[in-house]
Amino acid sequence: MYTALSAPLVIGFDYTRSLGPVLGRFMTGLRDRRVLGSRTADGRIHVPPLEYDPATHAPVTELVDVQPTGTVAGWTWTDRPLDGQPLDRPFGWALIRLDGADTALLHAVDAGSRDRMRTGMRVRIRWAAERTGNIRDIECFEPGVGQAPEQEIGGDPVTIMTAPIRLAYTHTTSDEESRYLRALAEGRLLGQRCPVCRKVYVPPRVCPADGVPTEEEVTVRDHGTVTTFCVVNVPFAGQRLEPPYVVAQILLDGADIPIPHLILGLPADQVRMGMRVAAVWRDRETWTYTPENIAHFRPLDEPDAPYESYEDHL
Repeated sequence: MYTALSAPLVIGFDYTRSLGPVLGRFMTGLRDRRVLGSRTADGRIHVPPLEYDPATHAPVTELVDVQPTGTVAGWTWTDRPLDGQPLDRPFGWALIRLDGADTALLHAVDAGSRDRMRTGMRVRIRWAAERTGNIRDIECFEPGVGQAPEQEIGGDPVTIMTAPIRLAYTHTTSDEESRYLRALAEGRLLGQRCPVCRKVYVPPRVCPADGVPTEEEVTVRDHGTVTTFCVVNVPFAGQRLEPPYVVAQILLDGADIPIPHLILGLPADQVRMGMRVAAVWRDRETWTYTPENIAHFRPLDEPDAPYESYEDHL
């Protein structure tokens, strides 16, 4: 029995979207220290604005100003803020009905302490010092009411918004995954064989064909065959390699399911199905419990594998 491994993981990307005529005006208003709501056919004012009327399904075209002050309709407290949240100190998440609106907006309240938070509390917007046309142009809400600051016309309408998406969590491995990762730290590729169909899976997993855990450990080679692949031509934020480059599904010798990895060492337009490749391991002193111990796969000076040898693994 292995002691389970665990590690903090972060999944993240920047999501860029076009806003359209309604949300574009809403975000432009936030940049200019205005809050706009949409009026639907029943006369209700929605903040944030709706793009389509939920009753008639017609596009919403009328936007109206509401006040930067409002009332807490419900709340919860955050003692330990996470990275990326609006405040770096304890604060309240609250549903706030702005004066002039009929629906509530979810945002942070800098109340100072849990004891000060309450349903029915009056709050006002604290605007961010620098505003770009984003919900974070509202830095947070704070207790009290007061005169609204003057609006500031900031330039061209806001039409595009980029929102960072982040998920941070701690991953704890299963016994099977721990064995696989510990083998990687030793420079080995470890799979397990299904007791029913006898297929070898790398990494180990419940057999998708028979629905039973794999059991018998099998060390497979770090050589394999390209089954399918894609050529990455489009640049994106955080990209480690300059396009074009190839990400391929590689059927390791002795395995029955391919793994994804980079193919380097030849032009992208020369990568092909059936090509034989070998793992290029990083320097041993840098090895940890991760598949990144393999930097990439390189082509071998071997004949291509016949299609029949991998046709069932596409």
